[in-house]
This record gives sequence, structure tokens and C-alpha cells, in this order.
Amino acid sequence: MKSKPNKQKLRFGLPKGSLQEATIEKMAKAGWNVSVSSRSYIPYVDDEELEIRMIRAQEISRYVEHGYLDCGITGHDWIVENGSKVHEVGEFLFSKATRKPTRWVLAVPEDSPIKSPKDLNGKRIATEVVNLTKKYLRKHGVKAEVEFSWGATEVKAHELVDAIVEVTETGSSLRANNLRIVDELLVSTPRLISNHDSWKDKWKRQKIETLALLLKGAMEAEAKVGLKMNIEEKNLKALLTSLPALRRPTISSLSQQGWVAVETIIDEHVVRELIPQLKAAGAEGIIEYPLNKVVY
Repeated sequence: MKSKPNKQKLRFGLPKGSLQEATIEKMAKAGWNVSVSSRSYIPYVDDEELEIRMIRAQEISRYVEHGYLDCGITGHDWIVENGSKVHEVGEFLFSKATRKPTRWVLAVPEDSPIKSPKDLNGKRIATEVVNLTKKYLRKHGVKAEVEFSWGATEVKAHELVDAIVEVTETGSSLRANNLRIVDELLVSTPRLISNHDSWKDKWKRQKIETLALLLKGAMEAEAKVGLKMNIEEKNLKALLTSLPALRRPTISSLSQQGWVAVETIIDEHVVRELIPQLKAAGAEGIIEYPLNKVVY
């Protein structure tokens, strides 16, 4: 009796730490349920073709570049910091706190005399992104000491160093620590990246593209909702003319003669203004519902 051939596997790295919860949530919406154990960095996933590894975002691009991982999700900042040669498959605008990109910024205490990069000559800077910071200094022709920070970087700015290069989403943490932003070094978003050899492999590329498609669909769905409503057919034209959001809805006849059902997808932030307008235009039975994926 012949043994069954081993299934092909795609080794996929997900970021451990601040992005972990958000990433697993997006994976679930995309269709993959990932369960993480505190005792193992190899989580369960309900797909026999996937092997998930939980690894710090700072390291994922290196492991993808060297082929330990076929693909992974990590920040653009760490790809740049590591100088990793990888194929970028897609960009995903999500983070642990907001949907805004993260920013690496040069910051100093509020009362610091440092006003521009040129004022950093001979100064000491603490940061987790040493390579990125050194590149920034070279760009501005500045010679300064850059030291790696193991954490609590905001606190060091007041006592141990002259400036810091730190990541921020909203700037609230910097303001809370009485720090002032001098300049922005890099804007970063999470990226799905692939090893170049894996991308050339037909099966692996197709699997990675499927992951990208459904993750993108899950992201698109987060900012949108579905709307259903009934309206008299005689009022339909006026409704579509006055409400651009319903330019391309699905329209179907109801069993009650002279009435139709209208269904569409719109941006969630306009719903509060739109529903009263729909009601005023004669719509009835208006239903708003969440979406898992929107694939264009």
C-alpha cells in the first residue's frame, strides 16, 4: 500500500508582541483561526497547509530573507532597519491602537535647545532602530553617538541622552513624557512579505496570494457595513439620484407588488447621516449589518 505524499506546507511568521492580537483577529476574519499557547511559539491553525510561527516583528524579515520562513507579516520599519531583501506582497493599515501608520520620530525634551537635525552634532541618541537612525544622520551630515535602547526610551531623554528616536502612532505617549517631536524619520505600516525563492514556487506563491487577498478583504470590510432596505418602486429613482452612496446597489423585486429591496455596501462613518436620509426618502425596514470580507 502506497503512503500518501506529504502535504505541502507554507511556513508563515506572525508578529509576537504589540501586533499579535490585532494580527490574529485579522487572520480570523480572513478565514484562518489561530490559537496561541503561552507555552509554545508554534500556534494551532485550522489549515493543514500552514505552519504558523510567532516571532518578534523585529526579526521576521531576516527569517523570511534567509528562508526559515516562506512569508510573514512585519512592519516596513523592520524591513528597512534589517536591510532585508524580501518581496513585499501587500500593505495592511492596522495597528494595536489605531488604523493609522506608525511613525519613527526624533524627539527631545520640551525645554531642549535642539530644534533641527543639525543640532544633534556631538550629541547622544537612544533608539531601537540604530541602523535607521545612523542612516538619517548621514543624510543630514551629522555626527552623533547612537546607542541601542532596550526599552523605557522616553524616560532616557530627560536624564541619559540628548534625544531619542521612538515609534509613535498618536504622539500621546511622547506628550505625556513632556517630549517634543523634532522630525519624522519613517512612516511604517505592516506588510506581508515573502522569501524570493518561495515567491518563485508556484504552489507557495498561490497560497501567499490567497492569504493576501483574504487579509486585504478583511481589512476593507472593517471600515464598511452592509445596508438593506425596502422602498416603493416609484421612489427608487429619486433615492438613487439623491444618495450617491447607493449608486450601484443590488435591487430585487419583493412579493408585494410595487416594492423593491435595495442592498449596498457603504463606508461605516457615513451611516449615521445616511439612514435618516433613507428614511426621509421613503425607505422602510432598514437593516445595517457588519461585514467579514470585502473583495474587489
